[in-house]
Amino acid sequence: MAGRKSWEAAIPIYNAVILMKIINRPTWWVILLFVPIVNLIMFLVIWVETIRSYGKNTLLDTFLVVCSLGLYVAYLNYFSMDLSYINKRSLKPKTSIGEWISSMLFAIVVATIVHTYLVQPYVIPSSSLEKTLLVGDFLFVSKINYGARIPLTTIAFPMVHDTIPVINCKSYLFNDAISKKETSWFNKFQLPYLRLPGFQRIKRNDLVVFNQPADTLLDMSNFHPNRNYYKPIDKKTNLIKRCVGLPGDTLSIINGYVFINNKKSILPKNARLQFAYFVETKGGKLTPKYMYERFGVTDWFGEIKPSLYYFKSLTNKAVKKLLKNPNVVAANRDMVQMETIVQKVFPYSGAYKNTVNQFEAVYIPKAGRTIQLNKGILPLYKRVIEEYEHNELKLKGNQIFINGKEAKTYTFKQDYYWMMGDNRDNSIDSRFWGFVPFDHIIGKPVLIWFSWNKNEKGIIKKIRWKRLLTSVEGSSKSYFIYFAILTLAYLGYTAFRRNRK
Repeated sequence: MAGRKSWEAAIPIYNAVILMKIINRPTWWVILLFVPIVNLIMFLVIWVETIRSYGKNTLLDTFLVVCSLGLYVAYLNYFSMDLSYINKRSLKPKTSIGEWISSMLFAIVVATIVHTYLVQPYVIPSSSLEKTLLVGDFLFVSKINYGARIPLTTIAFPMVHDTIPVINCKSYLFNDAISKKETSWFNKFQLPYLRLPGFQRIKRNDLVVFNQPADTLLDMSNFHPNRNYYKPIDKKTNLIKRCVGLPGDTLSIINGYVFINNKKSILPKNARLQFAYFVETKGGKLTPKYMYERFGVTDWFGEIKPSLYYFKSLTNKAVKKLLKNPNVVAANRDMVQMETIVQKVFPYSGAYKNTVNQFEAVYIPKAGRTIQLNKGILPLYKRVIEEYEHNELKLKGNQIFINGKEAKTYTFKQDYYWMMGDNRDNSIDSRFWGFVPFDHIIGKPVLIWFSWNKNEKGIIKKIRWKRLLTSVEGSSKSYFIYFAILTLAYLGYTAFRRNRK
């Protein structure tokens, strides 16, 4: 009916090119059909454009083709008698609603491409990097530095992570019961891991955004779910930590400080380490308001017995300032409680006596490197071999079998990293869930574009003006005033030109 040969519909890709000609749309739209997540939106657009090319322009027609997932096109093809192809039809929407919908769809496609492959917004939700990055900092995370990861989950709601806002339901098609991991047809829509080339490698002490490797929670605010929820890599919880250990490093922790290859790691100047402290006073009360306004304390603290306070997080600078207070007798790091309280830390084996502040030397896997395997070292790398590198591992006595064959060595398939928060005694990080695989890396935070301080009162005070448009690492100078001047200048110029016309 559109003057095309029937055989043209049978040739993959070519048939999509022909369809673009039929609906009078540019050929490059075909590329968008192969871009994960974006293609879901494009299918809707093309279905609508197809029926409109045959005169079906009503709101009901649009509703039917979208809700039937394109099956309405087949219905019209076989059962409608009044179809006629409109050659060189006008692409301009006939109503204001149609124009609004077209603009919205175009904006969603562009935003999805940017969000998925270039830059993603992120907000700091917890205090694991407090004083370096603050709770309420809004960041732009670059995905091109380390190479954008192609989405593994192909059927998902665009521009949201794992949950659709307001209705609070899962945003992607996947059966999260571990028993259904391999059998559920929902899980057949996953793509293999693929990453576009980046232009830099992760450097030691870089801040990095990544998917938490051990995330099995339905809701990150509920640490006691009714069961574990198995998630695809790209739908695990997004976290930001400091990469303190690189592939091939041997890392240890002594008194909360990281040592790489037996040398103490030197953090960047803008890093602000925090530790837990006991603070003894002469009886004067330390209130949250006073500690926040005078010492910038934002994490929890409380009086555990008369004149003795426990602070979850204090910087060295705050401690020095606090000791100058005539009401304060002493401030000592909590080196006892953090070591004596029974805490489950990686690798969850009785053979290892690790704590959050004292960690035995551990080798961080590097792609292509081979290690000797034995029963003693296996707890460190069991999850790597099984979960991250998809092997079947069994232990029979002292013998280790990988994929049915006895293994005395193992060669790693990808790089791994050790991530930690600067708030050392108040951070859930690699000390608890071990290595972070490279396929879990999302990107590099590059800019703080907004910052909101919930501890202040009033909108003006809640905005941290000095942090607007500042780089995440490096200079703390804000470029907001320059941005505001350029924006006002542009608006003034466009208004001037409009008045002249």
